[in-house]
Amino acid sequence: MNTDTLLLGVDGGGTHCRARLSAPSGTILGEGSAGSANIRFGLREALREVLSATRQCLGQAGRSPDDLRRVTACLALAGASEPTNLAWARREEHPFAHTIITTDAHAACVGAHRGQDGAIIVVGTGTIGWAELMGRHFRVGGWGPPVSDEGSGAWLGCEALRRVLWAHDGRVQWTGLLSKLFDRFQHDPHAIVRWTLNASPRDFGTLAPLVVEYAKRGDPAGIELMQLAAGHIDALAARLVALGARRLALVGGLAPHMEQWISQSTRTHLVQPAGDALDGALQLARAAAEALAA
Repeated sequence: MNTDTLLLGVDGGGTHCRARLSAPSGTILGEGSAGSANIRFGLREALREVLSATRQCLGQAGRSPDDLRRVTACLALAGASEPTNLAWARREEHPFAHTIITTDAHAACVGAHRGQDGAIIVVGTGTIGWAELMGRHFRVGGWGPPVSDEGSGAWLGCEALRRVLWAHDGRVQWTGLLSKLFDRFQHDPHAIVRWTLNASPRDFGTLAPLVVEYAKRGDPAGIELMQLAAGHIDALAARLVALGARRLALVGGLAPHMEQWISQSTRTHLVQPAGDALDGALQLARAAAEALAA
């Protein structure tokens, strides 16, 4: 690899985007962060956030925008698991010398297992199971709301609001969690319905911390929702294990809060992730730069 090459890894998630710039030696030169980079909800907007985080990296490294022409970049982006979205992203003109685009789940799996065989379940704004086994990718779930991503932060937020409306109807009992959420909408069920019409998965996901908090307090609705979410995570895990995964890591913002709720069967396969999606993206960028130099 040319010593003038710069390596950029980007983890573009549904909530925020992180970037890291590295020298070929592995020395970290700069880091940056920006908003959501889910290309499913706007390719140009996502790439704008990627560039914003990248500029922060360059600034920390004391580099100029001209140095983008020396960068081999791996952009690991939410929404890139969909073929149409991925094709659009690859057709865009990027400012880097070389650009590879993959999913944030792929990069997270590479980072979690240092490029070795293994599987992950991302539990964040969305959910997805991903495995890297014998040189092949396997994806389970993660098709996006409203038809998928069960057990995610967005799913928890949506299901919690559903139960608020049930409580308003008299179909279930009010709990502290449901009352707290109803307070947010001034006790107006129509306000909830209006809000959901334009709410993004990220918006629904902002309600998930309340579910986690109230479940820890013993709130019946919070406990029910965390148990249901864990059941969906267990189902993803069971499929990944059936595909041949023996090492499984939970990653994503909700992962630490989910571990106590998942089954013992899932726990037997859990390992601590060695790294995250940003580490994986940098590893993929390095591999691409080395292949180009070969």
